[in-house]
Amino acid sequence: MRPRTVTGADAQPRPGALGAGRSGTLRAGHEGAIQWLPTLLRGRPRKVADLVRRPRSQRPNELWLVIVDASSSTRRHGALAQAKGLLAGVFESAYRQRARLAVLRATGCQPHWLWQGQKASPALHHWLGELGAGGGTPLIEALQQASYWLESRQRLKPMEQQRLLILTDGRLKDWARLEPLTCPTVLVDIEGGPVRLGRAKRLAEELGAEYRPIAYL
Repeated sequence: MRPRTVTGADAQPRPGALGAGRSGTLRAGHEGAIQWLPTLLRGRPRKVADLVRRPRSQRPNELWLVIVDASSSTRRHGALAQAKGLLAGVFESAYRQRARLAVLRATGCQPHWLWQGQKASPALHHWLGELGAGGGTPLIEALQQASYWLESRQRLKPMEQQRLLILTDGRLKDWARLEPLTCPTVLVDIEGGPVRLGRAKRLAEELGAEYRPIAYL
């Protein structure tokens, strides 16, 4: 006897009966790739059950870290206004893709955290509307702080995929040479006006970051 088929508002989708069926899974979740780092953090594996595997249906978690240069120089030629327009799109994308966000503002004497690994929310758009420029450019300090924070978080969440976005006009004083970052990085150059120093491109090269002028985005 076949089970009764439920129709209407109470119907629930069911996976296909075959492993390779249209709605079924090709392989069970426990057959996913071995995650060696979390496995070894739990101790030396002695049997198959000790291996940590990623379910094939599991989408890897993502963290987007955004560093915003909001120094006084970004008031020129609408640089910060363009950056805010780009950030609004980034925040919306993070919300839709369920990525976690971290936001670090570089202004004044030292960088300030706004968000540290939480899910995107309407509060970010409110902060963006209130964001203004002023003070110095503690961007190098922000990069160092972000690097330490990402390394610490990676130890706690080894399965998380980290990405870094930097928005700056590059108007900095000379700095000591920087080490390349450990996660995929994009640096957006928001410098405007007829006279440009072009230091953002040099900064991107030292960081091993993908360089993008905001005019091309």
